[in-house]
Amino acid sequence: MIKILRLNILFFFVCTCSAHAQNTLPYKNAELPVEQRIGDLLSRMTPEEKFWQLFMIPGEIKPGEERKYHHGIFGLQVSAASATGDAAGQMLQYQATEDTKALATKINGIQKYFVEKSRLGIPLIFFDETLHGLVRGGATSFPQAIALAATWDTAMMAEVAHAIALETKARGIRQSLSPVINLASDVRWGRTEETYGEDPFLSASMGVAYMGAFERLGVITTPKHFLANAGEGGRDSYPIHWSEWYLRQTHLVPFKAAIQKAGVRSIMTAYNSVNGKPSTANEWLLTEWLKKETGFKGFVISDASATGGSTVLHMTAKDYPESSQQAIEAGLDVIFQTDYEHHKLFIPPFLNGKLNGVRIDDAVRRVLKAKFELGLFENPYVDVLAIDKLVSVTKHKNISAKAAQKSIVLLKNEDALPLSATLKKIAVIGEDAVEARLGGYSGPGNGKISILDGLKNALPSTTTVSFSPGYSRKGEALTTIPSRYLSFLKDGKKTEGLHGAYFDNMNFNGKPVMERTDASINFRWTLYAPDQKLPRDFFAVRWEGLLTSDVSATFLIGLEGNDGYQLYLNDSLMVDQSVKRSFTTVTKPYFFEKGKACRIRVDFTEPVGNAHIRLVWNKDVDNPWQKMQDDAVALARQSDAVVLVAGIHEGEFQDRALLSLDHHQEELIEAVAATGKPVTVLLVGGSAITMSRWLDKIHAVAMVWYPGEEGGRGVADILTGKENPAGRLPITFPQHEAQLPLSYWHLPTGRGDDYHNLSGQPLFPFGYGLSYTRFQYSNLQLAKDSIASGETTRLTFTLTNTGDYDGDEVVQLYVRDELASVARPVMELKGFQRISLKKKETKTVQFDITPEMLEMLNAQNQTVIEAGDFRIMIGASSRDIRLKTTLNIR
Repeated sequence: MIKILRLNILFFFVCTCSAHAQNTLPYKNAELPVEQRIGDLLSRMTPEEKFWQLFMIPGEIKPGEERKYHHGIFGLQVSAASATGDAAGQMLQYQATEDTKALATKINGIQKYFVEKSRLGIPLIFFDETLHGLVRGGATSFPQAIALAATWDTAMMAEVAHAIALETKARGIRQSLSPVINLASDVRWGRTEETYGEDPFLSASMGVAYMGAFERLGVITTPKHFLANAGEGGRDSYPIHWSEWYLRQTHLVPFKAAIQKAGVRSIMTAYNSVNGKPSTANEWLLTEWLKKETGFKGFVISDASATGGSTVLHMTAKDYPESSQQAIEAGLDVIFQTDYEHHKLFIPPFLNGKLNGVRIDDAVRRVLKAKFELGLFENPYVDVLAIDKLVSVTKHKNISAKAAQKSIVLLKNEDALPLSATLKKIAVIGEDAVEARLGGYSGPGNGKISILDGLKNALPSTTTVSFSPGYSRKGEALTTIPSRYLSFLKDGKKTEGLHGAYFDNMNFNGKPVMERTDASINFRWTLYAPDQKLPRDFFAVRWEGLLTSDVSATFLIGLEGNDGYQLYLNDSLMVDQSVKRSFTTVTKPYFFEKGKACRIRVDFTEPVGNAHIRLVWNKDVDNPWQKMQDDAVALARQSDAVVLVAGIHEGEFQDRALLSLDHHQEELIEAVAATGKPVTVLLVGGSAITMSRWLDKIHAVAMVWYPGEEGGRGVADILTGKENPAGRLPITFPQHEAQLPLSYWHLPTGRGDDYHNLSGQPLFPFGYGLSYTRFQYSNLQLAKDSIASGETTRLTFTLTNTGDYDGDEVVQLYVRDELASVARPVMELKGFQRISLKKKETKTVQFDITPEMLEMLNAQNQTVIEAGDFRIMIGASSRDIRLKTTLNIR
């Protein structure tokens, strides 16, 4: 009887499900194949609804404005919200005290509207940045991307990525606008810190480890920027004009690996142009190579506001609608903008028939496919109550500390490290020792540990650790004159700021096209003119008003900008840079009487665009660098050893013409070194630093990068010898900027690579890094020293830790084609392993030499393996080859 009852219940359940499936629209029926569901949904969509599935923004849904979104949207990047906050809230406001569950609840609330209230109920993909941790309060901040690359440890990278993906998915965010897999081909680029270094193979290997972890967990990754986001001079988003032959061997390599090995489902284009065509509207990149040749099945998004770059940057489209049309036709799928209202600029060709309907449907299919694969139609909401079970803050902080330890690169050590336990007084000097900077694209961190605190916690109680800042990164020689000192009469009333008159000519002729109040003079008009009424490359501005000081004193006052400016005080010409020549800063001393207004006038002309003008003085400047340095030197003299922490400024659109330390840090290092105390310099940053001025004067140097929220703990473990450093450089450190660009990966030179007054060799080569122990390489063998094309052979050698510390060695395999139909690189990284050995321990290390390692691109851009000899090299860096042999390909 019970058995019959169970069968009846089962029969009822099956019938009910079948009836439900029959009454459900096909695209909502999870039992149907994804492609069938996509086809059904696509057939029901209006042209407007199709467009909105191809439009993404950092969005905002204010009460009463929900109707704006009735058509749906691709997805949103939402802001933080307090536990009692509005579910629609404000976007892009990351709070250090953000409550994880409140954010997840907010995302659920927004998703609920689209699933239940929009016409077709298409769920959103919520997206965010996760370069080295989700950019959110409460999320773990791991070491910066370049630091993770410096571990040369794909297992470590995968562990970090899995933790980030867990924290991301738990909040309901299902797309990461990361990682950056561009090659850091010039270390002057301000975004070098975001990359995995200069080498195609290393970048691809670390990128695949990162992206694979995300994709396996059901979070889409979006590697960027497609393609080559740094151009000549290491300048951000500069145009590139490199041959297809070169690109296929270098900058395209990590993207090919992302698609074919990591299975990424999204890619972001770059702002630049590639061989004359904007990346966002480049058919060869987006359609021919990416979608047809590599078989990419995902969707391509633009960088934020990049689609309109064809109009305002590259001048290859007459207006925004045309830029939209060009991009979609070339293979872009999703337009990423920064405001809801921008849709009006890009939607016209979707509605007026100018865009091919088949191409539109292909783009929409790619987006819908991702949404179906993520399971958003069946499970659109995140389980808020499960977050604590999914995410262990303690575990993730320990992973961050371990990654920091593994990333630190010891560059020099003359018996200064590890720090002796017998030291009684240690001086820690440098602002970066307490700042705990996390690097670009970082959240606030989840309880940061500074280097100073890390050392204090790690050293014995018998050691006194004292701190002196030594320098100030915030100090400026000149500051923008703020509005509180500026005024003018407007309608008979005193108004704060200056009166600005804007002319559409260079001679201040006629009536101004526009007049307005400017609080201060600090403008960069690069992409646009000051106003739509003005041309962007032939205009003039005159600012007038009063300047009143609150003290009686003589100050330097002047202008900073790209020339074409004059400054008048009380009708007297103080600064005259009216002839356009360059970017300059010109100041003159002027005595200001307290409370007495001084008439001020600034004239500025811009004939060619890219304008920059700033009104500056040295009032309110507080940067007593000499006293700070003297205090630091005094502390060093009283100590047994010094740990000096120095750092650099960099970031997006913050490229570095000079690679030396700034803010008097080099003078500080020299002054501290002159005390005769053993000095260890720790370098905080994400790119190369030149050191010729001070390297020989100090005892030890370590690159600690931006080591994450547990960085202080990781750095202390290395300095005290609890852990042995084994990080390796993923970029080349030059001796001087004049050597740039500089990479181990290059074709043979025509004659030589030296200058008559400087070596062509680097300061520290790619793959370099020291240890507290020593490793011996021996007994290199090939299972077969001659194989047919397409075969694999095994290489083995013996690695022994001959020193007195347990430690890791990063063994690196390089290949050189000895004779080829076209010039080949002098050496190419084709394999690496991070090997842990106890002191005096020996291990056999093996590599499989696969056909992929021996492939090359011939003159016809065909991938081939040519017969002949290949030099196989095993070493500790690109300049430190320990073993070599020859493999013959028949």
